[in-house]
Amino acid sequence: MRVVDINVHTLSSAIEPPQEREFYGGVRRLLKRDFALATVTTADGLVGYAPAAASSSAMREYFEGASAEDLADLLKTHVRDALAGVEISKPEDFHEAIRTLGLPTKLESEALSVVDVAYFDLLGKERGAPVYELLSDACVEPDPLELYASAGMYMEPEGYAEQAEALQERGFSAYKYRPGLGPDEDERTIRLIREAVGDEMDLMVDAHTWWKLGDRSYSYDQVVELLERFAAYEPFWIEEPVEPMDYGAYRRLASDTTLPLAGGESEESVAGLRRLSDTGVSFLQGDVRHHAGFTGCWECVERCADRENVTFVPHNFGTNLGLVANAHLVAASPEDVRLEYPVFGDGVEAMYPFPLAEDVLVSTLEVDDGCLELSDSPGLGVEINESILDEYEYIEGPWTEFHYDEE
Repeated sequence: MRVVDINVHTLSSAIEPPQEREFYGGVRRLLKRDFALATVTTADGLVGYAPAAASSSAMREYFEGASAEDLADLLKTHVRDALAGVEISKPEDFHEAIRTLGLPTKLESEALSVVDVAYFDLLGKERGAPVYELLSDACVEPDPLELYASAGMYMEPEGYAEQAEALQERGFSAYKYRPGLGPDEDERTIRLIREAVGDEMDLMVDAHTWWKLGDRSYSYDQVVELLERFAAYEPFWIEEPVEPMDYGAYRRLASDTTLPLAGGESEESVAGLRRLSDTGVSFLQGDVRHHAGFTGCWECVERCADRENVTFVPHNFGTNLGLVANAHLVAASPEDVRLEYPVFGDGVEAMYPFPLAEDVLVSTLEVDDGCLELSDSPGLGVEINESILDEYEYIEGPWTEFHYDEE
């Protein structure tokens, strides 16, 4: 195939009115959610789609210069020029062209991700095959993919418990939530959740707030002591309990706790994921939107499949297009893992409203009893709802802000 154009549309879904969530030592304001839709067009007129990462987020201080606007501008100029007229027969053809641009690590990884996902969408359309068949050498006939519900953001402990119970009633076998109320309240939270759902629901603790609390950030010793207290409630994993890319802290913690650790979404590249996989984490969380697309993440899938102590489980926290892309990775994987399903809306089971997440696709995804029925249509197997380009105007600024008590 030969690329003739790359375009990116940056969009926003406003959270109106803005929501405020209290945490230990401050307030988090939720203003909007961003989304960038990328299209790659070939000389034959085929169009491949990809979700472009939107990093103007809570993690912005780690990824300065890697916002949705930065990535969109890069793709529509330097990356498009680098690929103009290039005959692409395999992923290495465009990976090499993009790497010659000398981009910052994270921007390079995200640019690779966009073109790689769109390439596999195009390749599937050319060959009449779903992406998951292109990824695996084995014959893949995926059963409905099991999802884990991802919600739970800064609320009273009783609110987490109520939410987990509501999601359990919808058929989800696992619940991921985001604590950050202070060590004692965090322990009370997991106790109340476990009491509400019993032993039939796995609990994933997304602990990234513990090191984002300014002067109240949990010390390493506090984290170790808190995990000792959490052990009684048997969490399935503890996600990002220490700062991203602090591999020494991950190694220490893996030896100082019996609980499984997870991480990876904040790594800047596939090389970072490889380094993290050697620290003692039990679950490696790459994302096709961030880590060189299907090519980069499949490398990590195979790396983990050859080892007994670490499992690749994709991170996913965006629109249904990103969900579908990562679902193809799960469907092709030799390991039986659950896929992250962020729960948006206004109900007790949801984090906050994000209608663009669903509106991006023409058809509603088939999610029933906590499982996703993945289409076997060619490529990503979905149709983009292009009316979103007019309905969701981009809003400048970060999607969320942390305000600390001392400010």
